[in-house]
Amino acid sequence: MKGTIATSTDKRENLREMSFLDHLDDLRKVIVQAAIAFTVAMVVCWFFSGRILDFLVRPLPVESLVFTDPVEAFMVRVRISVVAGLMISFPFILFRVWAFVAPGLFAHERKKIFPFVAASSTLFYTGVVFCYLVLIPIVLRFFLGYRTPRLNPLISVNSYFAFVAKLSFAFGIVFQLPIVVLLLSLLGIVTPGLLIRQWRYGVLGIAIAAAVFTPPDVISMTAMGVPLLVLYAASVALAFVVVRKKNPRG
Repeated sequence: MKGTIATSTDKRENLREMSFLDHLDDLRKVIVQAAIAFTVAMVVCWFFSGRILDFLVRPLPVESLVFTDPVEAFMVRVRISVVAGLMISFPFILFRVWAFVAPGLFAHERKKIFPFVAASSTLFYTGVVFCYLVLIPIVLRFFLGYRTPRLNPLISVNSYFAFVAKLSFAFGIVFQLPIVVLLLSLLGIVTPGLLIRQWRYGVLGIAIAAAVFTPPDVISMTAMGVPLLVLYAASVALAFVVVRKKNPRG
């Protein structure tokens, strides 16, 4: 009898160990596939990095950029390839991460993976495009408006790309607000009613995010804060619909 119990226990431990090893193997596959997707996208973007750079400098109201170090122009092309490759491969990486988590979810939850990935990717790209088309031209005109006949801008390509990449990435991240609000509502951590009652804290959080992620001027902070307020209101309305659909009696 003891031998039977010991054998059964050993089998359970072996199954548990195999399951853990299987998870490690799946995680390794996710990391490898994400790395391959990012590397391929980065290499492809390298061949178009010159055109991407020309596209990025269009909002800049000066004739040309400069580089003050022999390797600066080359390194900027490398950074452009890395950032562009990451943005292109972002949906695939996000989908693989969700797919890795999926086995631990219920069947009805797994069906929501693709819509969440699609919505998150769309919001990310929307934030990046909004930043490039709306915010960056406004901010550049504001700051470069302080030049004088004796004070002319001499902008390096490295500092300009860092400026554009930082702002664009920040907007892509903060535009995930509807996804965050919806997830918190579905998990029951917050309720749409609570978000409405505590709207002042929501506005304060948006103001802080706008101050942190944008240059220290009112125009750029407003350019980020207003869309975030709209997204916050839309997020609460969407959470109301989804939560009520999930709990019809509530």
